[in-house]
Amino acid sequence: MLRAGLGVPRRQMSDTRFCRWQTAFCLVAFLGLSAAVLAQPVPLPPGTSTSDQTQDQPKQQASDPLADIESAIEARNYTLAASRLEIYLSVHPSDARALFDQGYIEDAQGRTDAAEGWYRKAIAADPKQFESRLALGLLLAAKAGPSDDQAAREQLQAAVQLDPNPPNPGAKAQADRALARLLRSSDPTGARDALVDALKLTPETPSDTLLAAEIAESAGDFEIAEQEYRQALQADPASSDAAAGLAHLLIAEKRYADAQPLVEAALRRDPDDPALNAQLAAILNSQGKPADALAVLEKLHKLQPDSASVTSMLADADMQAGKLDEANTLYQQLLARNPSDPALLDAQGQVLIRLQRYPEAIVSFRKAVAAQPGDADAWSGIAFAASETHQYQDELAALSMRSKYAPENPATLFLWATAYDNLHQSKAAADYYHRFLAAAQGKYPDQEWQAKHRLAALGK
Repeated sequence: MLRAGLGVPRRQMSDTRFCRWQTAFCLVAFLGLSAAVLAQPVPLPPGTSTSDQTQDQPKQQASDPLADIESAIEARNYTLAASRLEIYLSVHPSDARALFDQGYIEDAQGRTDAAEGWYRKAIAADPKQFESRLALGLLLAAKAGPSDDQAAREQLQAAVQLDPNPPNPGAKAQADRALARLLRSSDPTGARDALVDALKLTPETPSDTLLAAEIAESAGDFEIAEQEYRQALQADPASSDAAAGLAHLLIAEKRYADAQPLVEAALRRDPDDPALNAQLAAILNSQGKPADALAVLEKLHKLQPDSASVTSMLADADMQAGKLDEANTLYQQLLARNPSDPALLDAQGQVLIRLQRYPEAIVSFRKAVAAQPGDADAWSGIAFAASETHQYQDELAALSMRSKYAPENPATLFLWATAYDNLHQSKAAADYYHRFLAAAQGKYPDQEWQAKHRLAALGK
């Protein structure tokens, strides 16, 4: 059944860096697995690759009816293999191995939907078949949707509980690594355990070091994450993934001075890398260089015009730079794809307020609270826009709704006061003016002057 084989010579791990993270990692450095055990052939389901040296598989027995078919598959003669397999499956429609072979043929030729169907048939025929579980898990993991991630996890979690046929530590480790990658954000502990299991079976690779860094970062162990990212960069100084990972960690810790040379060096090697450009923009913005950050984001948007995250970053930068029409256009593009996204609706509302297009801003904010009733920022936006358009009852209604979800602040207290004042409800207006002055503490001089003036006029 297995398509190809690899030699995976045993070597002792060069250090015990993982020991500072979790004791379980320390086991790997001291396991005495023999080269004979680790040199078993490793299956290569579609979509996988390896740089290890390939070895010939043992010849299938002459009595094996699938031997010729699988030899054709190994020779990549998929047309011949498929024609023979069609005849075989017409007689043996529930043969799990043959069903897996058919899935492999489809997958190897990029027909992933058909491959998925055949892998599922193989699993239905034999739920304990490791190879189909692994192949289907890898295929689903290559898809981006969260539902596919869940389905991929289910298949890979099943695979790691099974054994390849024939026994194959490398294939088992491949399943563990794939599971660790899927779990690294949602379940760092599970990801760590899966990676440990992989490292018990096969030697550490540079990609393992990078994966360990990502898992540690997700687990909140930034010291170990930084150590592993730096180790990955030492092993491969040209690794954009390692550079981006370390820079992301440093930026999260607000260590911009440490992150900047790292990002700039990586960009000299790969000037169009989206993650690195986004990180440079964040660094420049943190340094009070919004114009430089905006230039980077404009370049990034040209590289990835369909990226929602890049478009959102550019729209925000345009708004901060006062390029309000440009920001509004970008938010309109984003909302065309996600018309009920509260964050996008809030952002567009803020842009429209700055453009003094208050009725349109109210429409945007109302859509936001329709999607997310507890959106206090959107209720604040409605209140402010209603104040500017002299809709004071609507302003009070919005402020009342906001108060259900967030505490008052000087800005909302001032809105309450002026709304009541404009409605000639003097007692309530004076009460809120006093509350505003107590909260403002000299931080809003213009509004504080107005509040004191109105209190004097109201005789309060």
